[in-house]
Amino acid sequence: MSEANGTTKIDALPGVLELDDFDFSKLPEKPRPLNIDRQRSFDERSLAEVPMAFSPHVPPSRSDNFHHHSHYDSMFSPRKSALNTPRSQGDRHENPNPMIAEAWDCLRRSLVYFRGQPVGTIAALDNSDEKLNYDQVFVRDFVPSGLAFLMNGEPEIVKNFLLKTLRLQSWEKRIDRFQLGEGVMPASFKVLHDPARNTETILADFGESAIGRVAPVDSGFWWIILLRAYTKSTGDASLAEMPEIQKGMRLILSLCLSEGFDTFPTLLCADGCCMIDRRMGVYGYPIEIQALFFMALRCALLLLKQDTEGKEFIERIVKRLAALTYHMRSYFWIDMKHLNDIYRFKTEEYSHTAVNKFNVMPDSLPDWIFDFMPVHGGYFLGNVGPSKMDFRWFCLGNCFAILSSLATPEQSTAIMDLIESRWHELVGDMPLKVCYPAIEGHEWRIVTGCDPKNTRWSYHNGGSWPVLLWLLTAACIKTGRPQIARRALELAESRLGKDGWPEYYDGKLGRFVGKQARKYQTWSIAGYLVSKMLLDDPSHVGMIALEEDKHLKPVLRRSSSWTF
Repeated sequence: MSEANGTTKIDALPGVLELDDFDFSKLPEKPRPLNIDRQRSFDERSLAEVPMAFSPHVPPSRSDNFHHHSHYDSMFSPRKSALNTPRSQGDRHENPNPMIAEAWDCLRRSLVYFRGQPVGTIAALDNSDEKLNYDQVFVRDFVPSGLAFLMNGEPEIVKNFLLKTLRLQSWEKRIDRFQLGEGVMPASFKVLHDPARNTETILADFGESAIGRVAPVDSGFWWIILLRAYTKSTGDASLAEMPEIQKGMRLILSLCLSEGFDTFPTLLCADGCCMIDRRMGVYGYPIEIQALFFMALRCALLLLKQDTEGKEFIERIVKRLAALTYHMRSYFWIDMKHLNDIYRFKTEEYSHTAVNKFNVMPDSLPDWIFDFMPVHGGYFLGNVGPSKMDFRWFCLGNCFAILSSLATPEQSTAIMDLIESRWHELVGDMPLKVCYPAIEGHEWRIVTGCDPKNTRWSYHNGGSWPVLLWLLTAACIKTGRPQIARRALELAESRLGKDGWPEYYDGKLGRFVGKQARKYQTWSIAGYLVSKMLLDDPSHVGMIALEEDKHLKPVLRRSSSWTF
């Protein structure tokens, strides 16, 4: 199950890409490089407090040269990029793309340094007095920044980030006298510079200071996914093969592969453990975590060494993937046919022959789903558990289902069909809805706990997040539908820079800058750059997409507890 070293050049493809004809594992090992402060919430323990020359929080020389083309040539022909950012200072091109120039400038100004080395990017270049914790490096927020630097031929920043967060993983983590699992990765960290003492200190938050005090389940998954992207981009496996890196992966896997009372292969999670990091009723088995879990397991298969410890985890991963694949494709998938089946469910069914395995009440079907579901199209549900089906559409989980090949080729096509047919609802005037629809009224009060930030069509409750553009673009390229991404990108370009790169937008169509959105949000900026670079050179998608593993077949066995 190792990645191939061949190179595939794609000169032209039809409107719909056949996955069998496009092997993502054979994309170039090293894609062509492009020359182109939230409330303080961290644990005040020092990772390293050493005397050193004080290095102020100042980015390196600005790279101001950009080359821009007014149109794309062949969408799928890797070629000289339209984005060009030389590392030297000055000598600005006479006709640069000002939006791209500003985005790269902001991304570089968001860099955080420790011991003179860049180790991440802060969440937002916020100019207000109320900094909250937006001046920290968030693991999930850094991923699009890391991808942008990898695509631009600057892997050292990503390498530093991966190693620094790995050291934080080894900390003892306690919340109210309770110790967290050894493999938990931090939600964020902050570098404190003390010029008086000539020292620098890293402080991390594992959830003990976060809103709601929830540990991030997704941080470890994002870390593994970014490690694979780094390895794929650079063609350098030496980082992943380091003993400490291998141990870090095994610790993460130990947490999520542990056996317990759960009868499902999906991962049981608390509310607020992922990108939707406030109470939004995603407790249980949220699609975002399951898709990231699936992707991280597949990436780990490619990264783990075939030594004694590695082989043990590889065996566990293969078994879990087989069960997870069957469970997700069978029970989380919904289209017109499945919706009609649920509509006709019988309840209180006992034994292994039950059709309604989770005892879902047909009366729990929301009214909006009947109008929302197109004749052609489908998606993965937001959540499935005992007597629970969350029918909301969640963007990140569905895009990652495509990128990881959790979705079958047919399901991937159906997700794209849904986005096209429900463009008004899911994209509107600013891509892209984090979830649809919003919850409101009495349901909002119960589910969110009257959260004033998550009012209808705002923030996590149906808000529009520009960062999701890179995920949509990658999914579009993998499914051979780049025209969808180009259309969404044009919408974003019409406003994103002019509005100051907000964190999110409000309203049914995303017409209003979010009421509490930070400006110059780093992952909004990085997401735009990644989207541009993916469309300019689709071979980059090989960093973040996996083809379907045809050797991984779900194994179905009758329960051993059943007797005849």
